[in-house]
Amino acid sequence: MFAHSAVESLDTCSEGSLSTPTTTRPAANSDWDLHSHQDKELVQGLGLTSATMLVIGSMIGSGIFIVSAEIGREVGSPALLIGAWLVTGLMTIVAALSYGELAAMMPRAGGQYVYLREALGPLWGFLYGWTLFLVIQTGTIAAVGVAFGKFLGVFIPSISSSNWILHLWKVPPIRVGPMVLGNMDVGINTQNLMAILLTIILSVINIFGLRTGAAIQNIFTTAKVLALLGLAALGFAFCRNPEAILANFSGHFWHNAGLWSLHDIGGGVFVSTLTVLAVAQVGSLFSADAWNNVTFTAGEVKNPSRNLPLSLAVGTGVVIALYIACNFVYLAALPLEGTAAAATILGRGITHATEDRVATAV
Repeated sequence: MFAHSAVESLDTCSEGSLSTPTTTRPAANSDWDLHSHQDKELVQGLGLTSATMLVIGSMIGSGIFIVSAEIGREVGSPALLIGAWLVTGLMTIVAALSYGELAAMMPRAGGQYVYLREALGPLWGFLYGWTLFLVIQTGTIAAVGVAFGKFLGVFIPSISSSNWILHLWKVPPIRVGPMVLGNMDVGINTQNLMAILLTIILSVINIFGLRTGAAIQNIFTTAKVLALLGLAALGFAFCRNPEAILANFSGHFWHNAGLWSLHDIGGGVFVSTLTVLAVAQVGSLFSADAWNNVTFTAGEVKNPSRNLPLSLAVGTGVVIALYIACNFVYLAALPLEGTAAAATILGRGITHATEDRVATAV
């Protein structure tokens, strides 16, 4: 489904008027024309709805259900928890609009590879393409797959990271300043086995063709959107807790959110509010990532100059709105602050929800 194709650099006009700006067009018979012809051979079967669903489905993953706990521990303020998601939303929508402009200019299969190659040259497109293949996409797919296994384990206890099929060795903890590297087990357990099987199954489905892959994508994306809508609507209707509302909103919403407030990020290191907001973006940006996946399929989108920018704008806007609504539900249902040793869900709060599964706690 994700068609990647090479693209040669645009030929620029060798000479022209210096007084009047003109739109630079590729020369006739250029490599751009060659690869544009190759793109036309792709099946343009994705309409606006499917393209938008691809944006939404790529963005919604495990992050919204778990990263709020880590963000809450870092910022220590209900206002800054929401602020972190608002900043992420602003950055995401601005980036999506920028990509929409690029996609309209170069509606080609390849996405960022095409843009980097045309703007900076073949080397940077080449490096990005291999980084995407070896690290970015593979890492994201692995993270989402493991999260799927983790949440499936809530319903099927035998699917667990502690239920080993083949345990090879344990990597000891390695301390580097305030960070701890390593400290992990290597092998195959039932949780990561589910991640592997899920990846294989979805890959095989996409092999059967664009329309089959798009149909499956639309079904799963609809389920994701309905799940978040259900969490937001039912959470506001039935999960509001007076203790949580008192702790998070009644005069405490702006607690520790002053511009000059100091925040402990561990190891005795204190940073400003702006710095801790930047640090907190790690989780929220991870949750809002992958919206650009639709640009990889530009050659398979109907009327790409219109539908790609629209799908990016609508898709990112919908997801960010859902994410912010869910975080307000978290704050209405659970106190932000809690203790890891507490025996109750309310006592653990958002910051110490079991395995950071805030949505499960709600």
